[in-house]
Amino acid sequence: MTAAPPSVVIHGHFYQPPREDPWLDEVETEPSAAPFHDWNERIERECYRAVVAARRYAADGRIDGIDNTLESISFDVGPTLLEWLDERAPATYRAILDADAASAARTGGFGNAMAMPYHHVILPLASRRDKVTEVRWGIADFRRRFHREPVGMWLPETAVDDETLDVLAAEGIRFTVLAPHQVQGMPAGGFPGSYRTPGGRTIAVFTYDGAISNDVAFGGLLRNAEGWADRLLEPNGTEGTRALIAVATDGETYGHHHHFGEVALAWLLRELPRRGARIENFASFLARHPPVDEVTLVAPSSWSCPHGVERWRGDCGCRLAPERATQQRWRAPLRDGLSWLSSELGALFERQGAQCFADPWATRDAYGAVVASDPQTIDAWISQHATTLRARELLELERNALRMFTSCGWFFDDIAGIEALQVLRYAARAIELAGPESAARLESGLLEQLARAESNDPAAGDGRSLYRSAVKPRLAAPARVAAAYAALCAMGRSESPIPKGYAVRGGGDLTVIQARTRREFGYRAAVERPSAARIAVRVTAAGGETSTLAVADLPELQRVALIAALREETLARALTPDERAQLATGSADFPHIGARALTRAVAALEHDRSADAVATVIDLADLLALHGLSIPFDAQTALYRLGPAAPADVRARLGFTGGT
Repeated sequence: MTAAPPSVVIHGHFYQPPREDPWLDEVETEPSAAPFHDWNERIERECYRAVVAARRYAADGRIDGIDNTLESISFDVGPTLLEWLDERAPATYRAILDADAASAARTGGFGNAMAMPYHHVILPLASRRDKVTEVRWGIADFRRRFHREPVGMWLPETAVDDETLDVLAAEGIRFTVLAPHQVQGMPAGGFPGSYRTPGGRTIAVFTYDGAISNDVAFGGLLRNAEGWADRLLEPNGTEGTRALIAVATDGETYGHHHHFGEVALAWLLRELPRRGARIENFASFLARHPPVDEVTLVAPSSWSCPHGVERWRGDCGCRLAPERATQQRWRAPLRDGLSWLSSELGALFERQGAQCFADPWATRDAYGAVVASDPQTIDAWISQHATTLRARELLELERNALRMFTSCGWFFDDIAGIEALQVLRYAARAIELAGPESAARLESGLLEQLARAESNDPAAGDGRSLYRSAVKPRLAAPARVAAAYAALCAMGRSESPIPKGYAVRGGGDLTVIQARTRREFGYRAAVERPSAARIAVRVTAAGGETSTLAVADLPELQRVALIAALREETLARALTPDERAQLATGSADFPHIGARALTRAVAALEHDRSADAVATVIDLADLLALHGLSIPFDAQTALYRLGPAAPADVRARLGFTGGT
């Protein structure tokens, strides 16, 4: 009797933490992702678009074909990442959905995609109520996007405990995938085991090959695809040829962590069938091989922390840069503070939600069906469950309360990192949504805990100082949006984009509307132009509070549009036709052109000290400052050589003291 060919499952866990400013619903610039705008954009370019269009090369180095590798590998994509891809990288997003559909058609309905809890939270550290919501939201989002029911669910960091598997089984999930050290008593040959939960339910459990997966993620297998194929198909000790060989890594392994890793993956997926292997996914294998043997869970545990789940609540020693003498004692007070806040917010939601919903917690669970939809779809859904504006705010309060436990907030090495600051921003937004009668108490309680969370950077201080300096905005988001809109209108740019989280209507009297809650804020705005390249906006709220905002205070999306308008207006009279052509064609960049124009304008003051000539110098200097650029060396030298004839305001603007 001929042995059945071995099955190979390659799984990619694709995920990025949500990065949107929780007030604006926009991802703002992340300098560490340069030369890209943010990390989502960078990793989409390096990985996501690569794995759905992986090149296969002929022997002579030319392209032999382009494969969507997701049609052949098992995968999950975090729901919040899918939301971003849908909006910002629609071609990649569509290719992901198409890959699942193609694989389902090929395997009789067993698509390659697995679901994931909605936010990347460490479920063993969550309450059962939050576990249920995260799983239900993940299932609802999967159903909406992939147009089928999920069979399996990937757990964030494969973090698991008994209750987590009970929740999965209760919600109809048939299997999950864990690291080999998380399960005892797994059957030989790669077959799945059966786990009986404390609630009496059963769920299938697969484990992946830890050694091979580690060498794909951190070793050299992606530099030697033929060696990778050999490793997958070589006999495994006393087991011989296994029925199933599974590999699981972060999906970002292919192209982001290892440049051109997707090329090795594409080659492997063509090579394995030639060697007699069957490439499939966990769901199709499970359909042919239902579990027989019961297994025991090692819990709580995860795939990336040998200490269980301590990486997300304690100073266990796990960190990205072990060669650096850093401490992670900040993790515990961050976890404690947010857990306390979540409990307080939950009590408020339950109390106030009882006035808005028939069942507040059931409504929160149901919100997952539309939480990533456009405002119109959310409006239609809300109208079926509640009619009050407060109902919308309470649901948004809970959305932020859930996402403030995104695992990346603890995974990295310091509380001053962008990931920890992001979860604190969600906390700040949730506190704001709690309402003025509760916000001060909630913020005070959180800050008391954060004061114990010391950064490894003495300049950053502790969590309390970081919250005050880098988390909570100095100015309310609606006022910032109103000021930017007024400034753009004054520049004749009323059609410029507005942050996704808001809409604006009106002229001198503006109404700013939060897109998700529909709360309205009224402002009167007055635009001031101290110079052609400087602008300030005084906004007065309906309650009488007045703030003056500079360009730096405005939301990035609007700020970029405003700076572009100011640049266009200033350069129109300061550049030569040749320089304008160079700028338009990209043969020279703005810093080079702007520096040259300013130096020329300064030199011209030797013969022309008119108000227009002086204004040109000041406007160009202001324009460079708006772009974060320093005054050019040559411009300062040219001014100094003018001696006492140099106008005082120009001297001051170019960085000189009163004398020459």
